[in-house]
Amino acid sequence: MSLVGLAECKTRNVDSIKKAIREAFSLIDYSLPKAEKIVIKPNMCYYWDWSTGQTTDPLFVVALIGLLREEISSDVEIYIVESDASAMRCKYAFKYLGYEKLAKDYNVNLVNLSEVEAEKVTVKVEDEVFEFSVPRIVRDADLCVNVPKMKYMFFTKISAALKNIFGCNPYPKKFEYHSKLDKVIVGLNKVMPFDLHVLDGLTVYGSKTLRLGLVMASQDPVAIDSVAATIMGINPKSVVHLRLAEKEGLGKASFVVKGTNIDYFKKRFPRKSFSEKVIMLGYRVACKLGLDKRLV
Repeated sequence: MSLVGLAECKTRNVDSIKKAIREAFSLIDYSLPKAEKIVIKPNMCYYWDWSTGQTTDPLFVVALIGLLREEISSDVEIYIVESDASAMRCKYAFKYLGYEKLAKDYNVNLVNLSEVEAEKVTVKVEDEVFEFSVPRIVRDADLCVNVPKMKYMFFTKISAALKNIFGCNPYPKKFEYHSKLDKVIVGLNKVMPFDLHVLDGLTVYGSKTLRLGLVMASQDPVAIDSVAATIMGINPKSVVHLRLAEKEGLGKASFVVKGTNIDYFKKRFPRKSFSEKVIMLGYRVACKLGLDKRLV
């Protein structure tokens, strides 16, 4: 079983968030390693700002940056990365979501992975072989930190740590992966394994937007996603890419939660109704059949 740390952050300010992240690290017995170059991958799926619960809160990233510099070195190079998507361009998302100002204020680098040097690699997932481009900045980093959100998703039931790495794929026409999205998510995580996953559950979106105040941490993306699914009222065993990720050796679906009781967050999460879940299922089937061409 893998450790997943749950901490509560009652106030949205840098000091409180940093304290909660530090607590989550301590709960899983994680110590930050020596590093010169660090990659941080927040969720910037679209132009929704943090208050919607759909994208990573820049203040959460600011707190994480502060902690990294305190624990590792004030001189560490930090890169915040994202890639272009069919309906989203980094140059706009960086500005609209607050990361352009963050980069200037805290002396970090913003990187559009669709515009940097990358290396072609092949990876096998079950019986299928995929070719992806792996950005060298991700491959060569000393520490890669994944900072996802937790939310429902038509294509995959949930979006959390594993799905967030889908955004590291430099190829912008991501809708082309709809019919094989579960395998693609797993393949990308296999070629770009992240060292640490720190989930921003400060503000979440389910049936509505809610201030949940949750910070989660784990070194195991399958375990942290299994906890996220459980909190959201989704059976982790019903999430195809979680089952596949465990089968492919990316982590363990069995977990041990330390810190705040999981039921505390589970009871408060704004779950979708049964009818909404049925609609999600229908949309997922349409994607599998290639009937849907909407953008990721």
